[in-house]
Amino acid sequence: AAGKNGPESKSARLNAALPEVQRERALRFINFLTAAVTPFHAVSIGSTMLHDAGFVRLEESSSWAGSLQPGGRYYYTRCDSTLVAFVVGGGYSPGGGFKVVGAHTDSPTLKCKPLTKHNGGSTESLTQLSVVTYGGGLWHTWFDRDLGIGGMVLTRAADGSLQKRLLSVHEPVLRVPALCIHLQTADERASFNPNKETQLVPVLCMSALREDQDKAAPADGVFAGGQEQELLALIARSLGVPPEEITSMDLSLFDANPPALGGSHSEFVFGGRLDNLASSFVALEALINAAGALRADDPDICCIALFDHEEVGSSSTSGAGGPVMKEAISRIAEAFGGVPESEAVRIGAQRSFILSLDNAHAVHPNYRGKHEAAHRPLMGSGTVIKHNANQRYATDAITAYVVRELGRRADVGVQEFVVKNDCPCGSTIGPIISTLVGIRTCDIGMPQLSMHSCREMMGAADLTHCHDLLQRFFTDFREVDNTLAKCPPCGE
Repeated sequence: AAGKNGPESKSARLNAALPEVQRERALRFINFLTAAVTPFHAVSIGSTMLHDAGFVRLEESSSWAGSLQPGGRYYYTRCDSTLVAFVVGGGYSPGGGFKVVGAHTDSPTLKCKPLTKHNGGSTESLTQLSVVTYGGGLWHTWFDRDLGIGGMVLTRAADGSLQKRLLSVHEPVLRVPALCIHLQTADERASFNPNKETQLVPVLCMSALREDQDKAAPADGVFAGGQEQELLALIARSLGVPPEEITSMDLSLFDANPPALGGSHSEFVFGGRLDNLASSFVALEALINAAGALRADDPDICCIALFDHEEVGSSSTSGAGGPVMKEAISRIAEAFGGVPESEAVRIGAQRSFILSLDNAHAVHPNYRGKHEAAHRPLMGSGTVIKHNANQRYATDAITAYVVRELGRRADVGVQEFVVKNDCPCGSTIGPIISTLVGIRTCDIGMPQLSMHSCREMMGAADLTHCHDLLQRFFTDFREVDNTLAKCPPCGE
């Protein structure tokens, strides 16, 4: 028989620490996270999840009139990096509300510059790639990591046909080496503050191994001539196309070590891009599962919107600061006979609610003083409501109540967070969307540590806690809101 430290005992401890439902969801998330190395991949995988669950793909360039039906399930994408999906309630008509969960698909990363050849060639027998920082990353965590590369590649065949391809090179083909301590000055040792342009540059290969590649590479215009030919050869091998067919690309680097369950009881998830692919994944599963649990006469639209470009301000065609959300609401209403900017559409907005879902800051055991004493969210203890009196978050007293009530109905923990007065406060898509569409919003998130690091951590159980809260939002919000509607205005 296995001893107390044997495999049977270990398995029992893991099962006791994490119930099977929570463990299975965490493992599904790890599979999602492993494959979703860029927003393009996240949207592609999410689209497949929706399609497999019976959702019908829509095209933004086509009319939706006559295509949408009560009880129907639909999704569409924008720029291949933003995903919108919705379920039409069986009793929906223009004037019905929208129950929306908003999240984002992007994370801080190193992206390849448009021309990837670094300094016009190789340096000290090493070939490097020219990269640019995206978002507010903890860039010191990218040093001495095994890095892969992925993204979207546009190819043009000999017959002139174009194809967008997903690239995922999970092998450790890149690395940003740190400077050894022996060559650092006292000031450099005291404060690691690398120059992002000159010292955060990844190594791709030894130059001696690429010389023939460079000599044979055709200088076909500025784009091809400015590319690191070894990178083009790597892409070509991975996609099974000739290098000369590569005509454009949007590439990012990522931690090549896969995400994993961690902790002595496998109670954590370790990996990159938890902010905010954890929210995107949970939103997808919650909508899919809620689709079969709605009342037959549900009067609302259940919707998720997974935006790109949150980490750089959201102001883009596919970002939360663009027209995506407003157009989704108006086009759905119009497909059922609603008139743009009509009274019915405005009434619908007032019957709507948005959960802005973006990971939150768990209290750090080594920096407890960074959290306000009464507002210290814990990993594994439930979804966090984010508050900020200066509107860095869109939460107010009423929207916070709605989330607490949904948590009570779902029997899951709900925590509270407010930043200390002597600390800055981040923001997210909540204030942006609520300003654009005029819909009540609450900012929430799953607690995590190491946010914006190359590799982050969160509680595995919180994936299920948040899923259950979101599913209850889709099924129960109308009842909660109807109760609120009976409440007279302040002072009456």
